[in-house]
Parts: sequence; structure tokens; C-alpha cells
Amino acid sequence: MALEQHINPKVRYQQQVDNSEQYVLPFIEASTKIGAQTKVLEVGTAEGGVLKPFLDRKAFCVGVDLNDVRIVLAKENLADELSRGQVVLQTKNIYDEDFRTKYSGFFDVIILKDVIEHVPDQESFIPYLATLLAPGGQIFFGFPPWYMPFGGHQQICEGKWTSKLPWYHILPKGLYRRVLKMAGESEGIIKELTEIWDTQISIERFERIVRRSQLEILHKQAYLINPIYKYKFGLKPRKQWKPLLWLPFFRNFVTTCVYYSIGVRK
Repeated sequence: MALEQHINPKVRYQQQVDNSEQYVLPFIEASTKIGAQTKVLEVGTAEGGVLKPFLDRKAFCVGVDLNDVRIVLAKENLADELSRGQVVLQTKNIYDEDFRTKYSGFFDVIILKDVIEHVPDQESFIPYLATLLAPGGQIFFGFPPWYMPFGGHQQICEGKWTSKLPWYHILPKGLYRRVLKMAGESEGIIKELTEIWDTQISIERFERIVRRSQLEILHKQAYLINPIYKYKFGLKPRKQWKPLLWLPFFRNFVTTCVYYSIGVRK
């Protein structure tokens, strides 16, 4: 059965705020100090919770999402910052020409938290993001590797066992879809989960795209227990045991989250 944060946007917003304050912002500040002069873009901003700690640091922020309902919620949550002109919130595709023209080479920090695994054609998308960076800027990615127990996001399922069973998302796509259908999952959920199946991003594939895009990894951290699980399940976040990270492919199965800071190669 879906967790409360999957159906309650207020709970989801507060978890976003807390996780961003305690984990995302400190990770980003290992490379870039956040302050009044910092310009931040979040792609897939949802309810706006990730941006809140950056706004509290007086950064200027732009949040975009393709889901208008979530942008409406973000505007409610960040109403004070919106009224001061400190944040811009839009239902927007960052490929749109007007966005590209306005923000080319503009941002010091770009944030994608639990987003890149939903984006098709990542080989083109990741280098495109770099065109929006100001000199010396960085892109933050936080995502669950595809092969981790719930890398298919099957926890959003409505069934009692389909939301709790690990690793079955790595079945062949047709079989995976049939299992979900036989379990009674809605077409909307099946569509979302099979789209994630199409974009599946592993640690190795992500780093390969970065290298081929003339970008470099500035900083990275892998977690055995995802920091967000602190709020979802009451589990203490744990960094991944380093020797496991030396085992390509296998490390994906036991790493529930990875954080990366990416910059333009000098």
C-alpha cells in the first residue's frame, strides 16, 4: 500500500524540506557556498520543499515542473518567497526556447533530486543541463540506482504486495507489466512504472554519460540507507561501505541512493 507521503502533499513537502536541509544542501556546499548571490534551478521541483533551505539562505531560485498541480502546491508552500520575488515557479519544459534563451549560462547550482530516473534520453539531457550553468557552477543529482531493491519506484503501487516486493521491477518489461496488471494496479501507475523501466539509470551508466558529456564528478556519496528513509520508514541513514563501491554492477543492488555534484570539465 502506498506510503502517506505518496498521497499527502503536506507530508511530502515537509520531508523534502527536512531532507534538503540536513543532507542535500550540506552536500552541495562541499563544492559551492550558498548565499544571497547564488542562483539555483531545481528541475522537477514538485511541492518546492527542496528549495526551501536554499531560499532561507537568501539564494534566488527557479523551480520548474511539468506537473501544474504540483507547481500550484509549490506556490502555496513558498507564498512568502514568491511575493518577495525571491523565487520563480513555473510549469515549464527547460528545453523550451524562451527558457533556454533567458537562462543560458545563468545558474550556479542546478538540482535534480529523484528526477533523472524519470527523464528519457539522459545522454542528451545531462549535457544540455550544463549549458544552463554559470562558469564554475555545479549540477546536483540524487537518485536511486535502477537495480536497488525499489529502483523501479514500485513502492507507489496500491497493492499490498506489489508495493513491498523488492527487485521484481528488473523483470523483462512485458512480464513486469503483466505482473502489475494481474495484481490490479491502475493503468496510470503501470504507465509511470514502465516509463521508469525505460529510463533505468545505474551508477555505471550515469558516470559513463557524465564522462562522455565532457563533464566531471566533483563530489559523490553513496548510501546503503537513503537519507529520505529517515522520514519514510524511521531508518537511520547510512553511507555505503566503501569496499562495496569497488564492485561494479553488484554495488547497484545494495545502494539505495547516490548523490553527485557534477561540473564542466576544465
